[in-house]
Amino acid sequence: MKRRSFIGYLLLFLAGCTAVNSRSPEANTSALKLPEKLRFAVTDVQGIENLQRDYEQFRRQLEIALNIPIEFFPVDSYTASAIALQNNKVDLVLTGPAEYILTQSRTNAIPVIAITRPNYRSAIAVSGTSGIKSLADLKGKKIAMLKLGSTSGHLGPTKFLIDAGLDPKTDYEVVMLGREGSLDALKQGTVDAWGGPTVDYEQFLKSENLTEVDFPMLKRGDLLPSDVFMVNSYTPPATIDYIRSRLLESQEQLIEALSTPQANAKYKNSKLVSANDADYDPIREVYRAIGQGDFLK
Repeated sequence: MKRRSFIGYLLLFLAGCTAVNSRSPEANTSALKLPEKLRFAVTDVQGIENLQRDYEQFRRQLEIALNIPIEFFPVDSYTASAIALQNNKVDLVLTGPAEYILTQSRTNAIPVIAITRPNYRSAIAVSGTSGIKSLADLKGKKIAMLKLGSTSGHLGPTKFLIDAGLDPKTDYEVVMLGREGSLDALKQGTVDAWGGPTVDYEQFLKSENLTEVDFPMLKRGDLLPSDVFMVNSYTPPATIDYIRSRLLESQEQLIEALSTPQANAKYKNSKLVSANDADYDPIREVYRAIGQGDFLK
């Protein structure tokens, strides 16, 4: 597989962004002056119709919590949200862990608060008849994963293999087969192992009437880093503090509004927590191990 190009379109454009080395002059003021509106984007939701379908309840509750009008800003890709942040075209973005570190490194976007995702974990599983007993046994094997750059479906499993002493560039082969195709490949025996989200693994066993004896886990990881709400680097510190405090104060109502649509069930029982940039270092480690560390500078 062409690991050097896996980030593709996203990193091609991110690499062209000129990083903001310092905040704008407006950001240095300590006086609180609320913006007339906040433009809000979600990096994995394309089109205004999908934003309205999945996030309208959250948008309305966010307006109440912040007492600021919230306007949807649809983006076509992770790249588009990064460019919009860089150019002060969008104010508030909800993004995943992998996208956060790539965007933050190129735009100096500021994490405001993180949102946990219960059972957001990666796993690696094999067939019970494979004879594979450890992650180290996967050297020279073919492993199905979900999607290039996916936190739970690529980077998380890759971190397990790195920790087991395997070099992701030379010691095994990865094929990206999507959410359904990757587990089906494991069942059909066309791959030696599968790496992806634990929720997919659990649903697969249930739908196929199988047990962990049939497809045992070699590794079930700890919770992955949380998703992040971030603002562009032009946002005054006082405004960031205001947004953070109001989100925390209203988190029960916000989480309920966010997680009600079926598309956002992943946020059921989530919590708003401090966004600690160091929590994302394991993902940075994976990028460096697969030869993509230059994009984190």
